Amino acid sequence: MAIPPVPTRQLFIDGEWREPILKNRIPIVNPSTQDVIGHIPAATKEDVEVAVNAARRAFSRNKGKDWAKAPGALRAKYLRAIAAKVTERKSHLATLESLDSGKPLDETVWDMEDVAGCFEFYADLAEGLDAKQKAPVSLPMESFKSYVLKQPIGVVGLITPWNYPLLMAVWKVAPSLAAGCTAVLKPSQLASVTCLELAYICREVGLPPGVLNVLTGYGSEAGAPLAAHPSVDKIAFTGSFATGSKVMTAAAQLVKPVSMELGGKSPLIVFDDVDLDKAAEWALFGCFWTNGQICSATSRLLVHVSANHVTCLELADICREVGLPPGVLNVLTGYGSEAGAPLASHPSVDKIAFTGSFATGSKVMTAAAQLVKPVSMELGGKSPLIVFDDVDLDKAAEWALFGCFWTNGQICSATSRLLVHENIASEFIEKLVKWSKNIKISDPLEEGCRLGPVVSEGQYEKILKFISTAKSEGATILHGGSRPEHLKKGFFIEPTIITDVTTSMQIWREEVFGPVLCVKTFSSEDEAIELANDSHYGLGAAVISNDAERCDRVSQDFEAGIVWINCSQPCFTQAPWGGVKRSGFGRELGEWGLDNYLSVKQVTLYTSNDPWGWYKPPC
Repeated sequence: MAIPPVPTRQLFIDGEWREPILKNRIPIVNPSTQDVIGHIPAATKEDVEVAVNAARRAFSRNKGKDWAKAPGALRAKYLRAIAAKVTERKSHLATLESLDSGKPLDETVWDMEDVAGCFEFYADLAEGLDAKQKAPVSLPMESFKSYVLKQPIGVVGLITPWNYPLLMAVWKVAPSLAAGCTAVLKPSQLASVTCLELAYICREVGLPPGVLNVLTGYGSEAGAPLAAHPSVDKIAFTGSFATGSKVMTAAAQLVKPVSMELGGKSPLIVFDDVDLDKAAEWALFGCFWTNGQICSATSRLLVHVSANHVTCLELADICREVGLPPGVLNVLTGYGSEAGAPLASHPSVDKIAFTGSFATGSKVMTAAAQLVKPVSMELGGKSPLIVFDDVDLDKAAEWALFGCFWTNGQICSATSRLLVHENIASEFIEKLVKWSKNIKISDPLEEGCRLGPVVSEGQYEKILKFISTAKSEGATILHGGSRPEHLKKGFFIEPTIITDVTTSMQIWREEVFGPVLCVKTFSSEDEAIELANDSHYGLGAAVISNDAERCDRVSQDFEAGIVWINCSQPCFTQAPWGGVKRSGFGRELGEWGLDNYLSVKQVTLYTSNDPWGWYKPPC
C-alpha cells in the first residue's frame, strides 16, 4: 500500500495553527524502521499560557451562551460532525497512527471506529443533558423544594498516553465537550500525529475557537505547566503511576480535581477444569495483544498445580453499645499536624474525605498525592487472567493472547499475569508457546500483522531490561524475550512467555507495557484469588471458566475496577472504565465519563408564604 506523508502541523490554539513561541520541534520516529518521518511542534509553558487563556475565553464568551451554557443539542451537532469526518477519514487516520505508534493496521482501524462511536455516544448524552436539569430532590419539609443542576466544570486539561493516541484522547475530549467544558489537550510526544489531525477536523467542522486546543510537546515542558496552571479547573490524566503522582501533586497546590488512569500488573488464573487450547489462546492474547503494551495485560499467569471531639467520642461509645464490629470505626482526637497529617499520608489508607479550609485542603491533597490517593484518578495496571480447568482450551488460549498482546501489549489493562490451574498447566503452557510462534510480527501496515513494534527506543530498552532482570532473578524465558530474527530494524520484541516466576519478582509486580506474559500455577480457587489480588494495582481482571457460579464468585472477589468473564479487554463507550488501588479512582466512559466534567449544584427554595419565625419580630 502507498504510505501517506505525515502532515506538517503546528500547535492548535484558539481555532488557529500557531508556531510554538520558542519554535522548537520534535522528530517523529517510525518504530518499524527507526526513520524520522516528520516533526511535531514542541509546546512550552508560554504556549500553555496562550492555550489556557483561549480556552477560558471560549468558556466565558457571550456569558457562556456560545458554548458552556448553550443547549446540549448545539454541542451534539459539533460532536456528530466530528464523528462523521473521522469515519470519512478512517483509513487515512488509521494509517497515520500505525506509522506513528507501531500498532497493527487492523487495530488502528478498529480504534478509529471507536473514536467515531465515542463522539456519537457523547453527542446523545449532550442532547439529553438539558432534560435532566433541575432534577428534584425529596426533602422532609413540605415548605422547601430542592433540585440539582449539573453545570460544566470549566477549563479542563487533558493529558493522554501514546498507546491509544487518538482513542484515549477522545475518551476525554468527547465527554468534556459534551458537558460544556473547554479543553487543552496535551497528548504524548511519542504519538501525537492523529491528535493534531483531530484538531484539523475540529477546525473543518467549525468548532468555536478555543473550545479545543491541542498542544504537543514533552511532559516536563508542556504537561507540567498545564497541570499546575491556576486557570485550569480540572486535570484528566492517563499514564504511569509516577507521572500521575507528579500531576496530582501539582494539582494539589490549588486543590484542583484530578481524574486519572494509570498502570497495572494483572493476573490471569487458569484452573484445572478448562479446555487447554482455548485457555492457552486467551492467556497469550491477554498478555501479548497490543504488543504487550497494554496496562491491563494479564502478564502474571497463575496455573492450577492439580462534629467536635467530645461528640465524636460519644459517637464511638454509641457504636460500641450497638455492637459495631471492632475496627469498623476508629476515632482519633488530636492536632491536625500530629494526627491528621500522618492519617492523610498513611500508605494503608485508601481514601481521604476532608472538610475544612482551602489551606489545609491543599496540604491534605499534597500528602495524599505522594501515594496517588483519591481525589479522582485512573492510573495503570498489572491485571490477572485466571484460567480454570473446565474451559475450552482453544477459546481460552485466544483470549489469553488477545488480553496481553492487543495494542502490542501497550495497554494499561493488559491481562499480563496469567494464572492457570495446575491440572492443565503443562498442556496449556505448551499451547501458549505454539500459538505465540504463529503470531505474525511485522510492519504494522502489512496485511495480517498481529504484533507490531513498541512505540519507541526508550520503551524497547525498558522492556528488554525487564526481561533481563526476570532472567537474572531466576525466571525462565520460555519463549521470546528478544528481537525477532527476521526483523533487523525497528523496535520489535517477540511475544514473550515467562515461567518460574515468584510473586516478589519485578516482572510479576511492575507494569511492563509490552508483549510479556508471566505465568503461575494454582491449585485452588482461594489461592488463585489471593495471587490475583496480590498487587498494588487494580484496573482489570479476567476469569475463564464454564462454571457460572464460580465466575460470579471470582468477579466479586477480584480487587479491580473492570472484570471480564470468559474474555479479556473488550471495552465499550457505554460502560464505565477505571480502577481501584494504585490503578486510580474515578471513571471514564458511559454516563460516568460525562459526570467527570460536570459540577453538581444543589438549589433549595422556600415555598411557604408563612414567615420563617425563628426570630421574634421587632416591636
